[in-house]
Amino acid sequence: MGGCANCDCIPREASQAPEGRCCQKDFANLSPFALIAFLSLDDSLQRPHSVSVSLGFTRAFRTVWQNTENAVLEAAVVSAAHLLISSADLWWNRSLNTGMRLLLVGFIRDRLIQFISKLQFALTVLLASWMEKKQHRATTATLCTLNVTFFPLVLGIIALSTLLSAPLLPLFTLPVFLVGFPRPTQSWPGAVGTSACVCADTMYYEQMAPRLTAGLQTAMAAGSFGLLLPGSHYLGRFQDRLIWIMILECGYTYCCVNIKGLELQETSCHAAEARRVDELFESAFEQECPKICSLNEHFGNVLTPCTVLPVKLYSDARNVLSGIIDSHENLKSFKSDLIKVLVFILLQYCSKRSRKQENFHKTASKGNVAPVVLPPLNPSSHSQSPEDIDSFKSETLNDWSDDIFGDEPVVKKGKEGKNWLTDFPGTTLPLPGSVDPQRVDDLPTDTVSERSLYKAVLLGYPAADRGKEEGVAYIPLCEFSSPHSHLVSLPEEWRPSCMPSSKMKEMSPLFPEDWYQFLLSQLECFPSEAMPSAALEEITKDKVLRDSYIHTVMTCYVGLLGIDDMVPTAGHILRVYNGVLPWSSALDWLTVKPELFQLVLKAFRYTLKLMVDKASLGPVEDFKELKGCLEEYESDWYIGLVSDEQWKEAVLQEKPSLFSLGYDPTMGVYTGRVLTLQEALIQVGKVNADAVRGQWANLSWELLYATNDDEERYSIQAHPLLLRNLTVQAAEPPLGYPVYSSEPLSVRW
Repeated sequence: MGGCANCDCIPREASQAPEGRCCQKDFANLSPFALIAFLSLDDSLQRPHSVSVSLGFTRAFRTVWQNTENAVLEAAVVSAAHLLISSADLWWNRSLNTGMRLLLVGFIRDRLIQFISKLQFALTVLLASWMEKKQHRATTATLCTLNVTFFPLVLGIIALSTLLSAPLLPLFTLPVFLVGFPRPTQSWPGAVGTSACVCADTMYYEQMAPRLTAGLQTAMAAGSFGLLLPGSHYLGRFQDRLIWIMILECGYTYCCVNIKGLELQETSCHAAEARRVDELFESAFEQECPKICSLNEHFGNVLTPCTVLPVKLYSDARNVLSGIIDSHENLKSFKSDLIKVLVFILLQYCSKRSRKQENFHKTASKGNVAPVVLPPLNPSSHSQSPEDIDSFKSETLNDWSDDIFGDEPVVKKGKEGKNWLTDFPGTTLPLPGSVDPQRVDDLPTDTVSERSLYKAVLLGYPAADRGKEEGVAYIPLCEFSSPHSHLVSLPEEWRPSCMPSSKMKEMSPLFPEDWYQFLLSQLECFPSEAMPSAALEEITKDKVLRDSYIHTVMTCYVGLLGIDDMVPTAGHILRVYNGVLPWSSALDWLTVKPELFQLVLKAFRYTLKLMVDKASLGPVEDFKELKGCLEEYESDWYIGLVSDEQWKEAVLQEKPSLFSLGYDPTMGVYTGRVLTLQEALIQVGKVNADAVRGQWANLSWELLYATNDDEERYSIQAHPLLLRNLTVQAAEPPLGYPVYSSEPLSVRW
C-alpha cells in the first residue's frame, strides 16, 4: 500500500505509534459530523413527523456514533440509490423516508455479512469432516453426501439462522446443521471478568493485560484489526501463552474489550491446535521471502492473521542445570561463596536497618510524625511449644533420611498439610537503640534513659533473666571499640549460643576477612556529622564487631550445610533451596528467628544463582564484580520458588527477572526457570465470530442434553481447522475454563 493521495503521510505498521496526523485520520474524525449534517438537511425532518420518521432517524443518529464506518457505507448506498432511481415511481421513493432507507440498508448489510460468515463456517465443517483424517469416520461419507444432495435445505437453514441472528449449530461439530437458540451476541452468565478458573498461571496474564490494552489501542487506531464490531473475537499467541480477546462494545474512537488467558499446561488437544496456530502465524508474519502468488495452505481455517503487537511481558525460558548443579568443582566453590553471600546479606540488612532508624529519629525530632511503636523482633505470640519443636525435628529428620535410590528431593509437609516454613510469618524489626514499648511504662525515669543507652549496642551483653530486667543495669562483658560500630551491628536476638566453642574455633578460619573489610569500606550508613573515612577505619578494626559476625555467619552456615561441613550434593542444594534444612543444633536456633531465617535462605538462593552464572558466563574476577552481581540480584531479581506468594507479587510488580530451581522426576534432571521482562511481539488473528458462536451453542446443547460422565467429551477434542479445543476453553464458565478473565477494559484512540 502506498501513502495518502493528498499528503505525504506514510502508512505505519501496528507496532509503531502514530507520530502525526494525516488526511485519512482527519477524515475519520470528521465523518460523524458530516453524517449528522447530511441527516439534518433531509427533507423528511421538515415535514410532520411520523413513527417511521422518528424510528429511522433515531437509529441513524445513534449509528453515526456507535458504528461510524457502517454508517458511512449505508449513507453512501442510500445516496447512490437516490441519484440512480430518484425519478422512478418506485416503492423505495414513494413509501420510505431517508431514515427508513438507512434502516433497511443497515439490516440487509448486517444479515448479508452474517450469511457469508455462517456459510464459511458451514463449508469449513463440511470440508474438515472429509479432509481431516482424525475427523473422518464411517458416517462421514454419508453425511457429506446428504449435505450435497440437500444443499438447498442446508442453505435454507443457514438463511433462517441468519434472519433470526441465531447461531448456526453443528451437531457435535459434525456437518449436521441446526438453528441454535436466538440469543444476544454479548451473552454471558454473569458480569464480565468475575469468573475464571484461577491457577498459578493467572498472574502472567494479569501482568500482561494492561500492557496488551495499550498495544490494542495503537493497532485499533491504525486499523490493523479491520472493522470492529461487537461480538468479534481475536486470538493472540506468544510462546506458550494464548490470549483470547472479545469485543464487548465499540463506537466512535473507543472500544471495550474482554481479555482472557487460556491454560499454559498443554494437553495433546491443546498442543495440536496451538501448533496449527503457530504454523498459520508463521506463514503470515515470519516468511523471509514471501511469495507473490501462492495458494493458501490454511484455506478454510477459522483464524485469519491480522497484526503483530509489541507488548512488554515475561518471556519464559527453561534450562537443564544438570552438569552445573551436580558438578563437584562447582559445589566446592559453592561452599566458599555461601559464606561471602551470607556476610553481604547480613551487612546490607544491618546497614539499611540503621539508615531507617536514623531517618526515623530525624523525622521524629522535627515533630512531623507521631512516635511509632515497633513490635519486638521475635514476639512471644509466635513462640513454639515443646511439642511443636519435637514434631518439627522429627519431620525434618524424616525429610533428611538417607535415600538409597538417589538425591531426588521429597519436600514433606508439616501438620495440617502446610510447610513448616510458613509457620513463621515476617515481623517488623525493632530499631537499634529503641526501648521495649511493653515494659517501658513500668520503669523509673532514670532507668529508661540508662536502658536506652545500653540498648544502642546490641551485642556483648549478658542475657538477663526473665522478670528481672527492671532496675538491673546492662553491664557489658565487652564493648565495641568504635562508637560507630552499632550502625552495622547485628541485632541482639541474633547472638548465637548453640555452637560449641571447639566447633566455632574450627569454623572461624573459613570466614573471609578480606571480603568482610571490603564490604565495610563500601557501606553508606553513617550519619552526616560523622567522618566516613575515620568511621570506616574504626569499624574495620573493631574485633568485637568482627567476632560477632563470625559467630553469626558461621552458625548460619552450619545450619544450611550441616555440622559435618561436607561438600553438598545436588539433592542437598535443592532441598535447602525449597526451605528444608538438615537437622543440627543451629536449625533450632534459626527457626525461632523468622527474619534471620528468611535472610539466610535468600543468601543460599543467591549463592545458587551465582554458581549458575559463573558456570555459564565465567568466573568472577574480583570483589567489586562479585558485589555488583549480588546487588543486581537484590534490585533486579527475585530468586525463589514459583509457589511462593512473593513470586506472584514480583510478577505483578514487574520485577525485571525471576529465577527458580526445580527437578524433573520423569527425566531425572535439575531444571532452572528464568522469567525476563522484555518487549515481545504478540501475533494476533481474527476468529470467525459465527464459528465461535456455533461451537459455544453446540457446547451448551451437548452439556444440557447429551452430557455424560466422561470429562473428555467430544466437544473439547482437537480440531485444527475449527480450533474447537481453544474455543471451548475461551467460553465463560461453567461452559469453558479460561484461567484469566479481565474486567471490561476501555480502549480509546
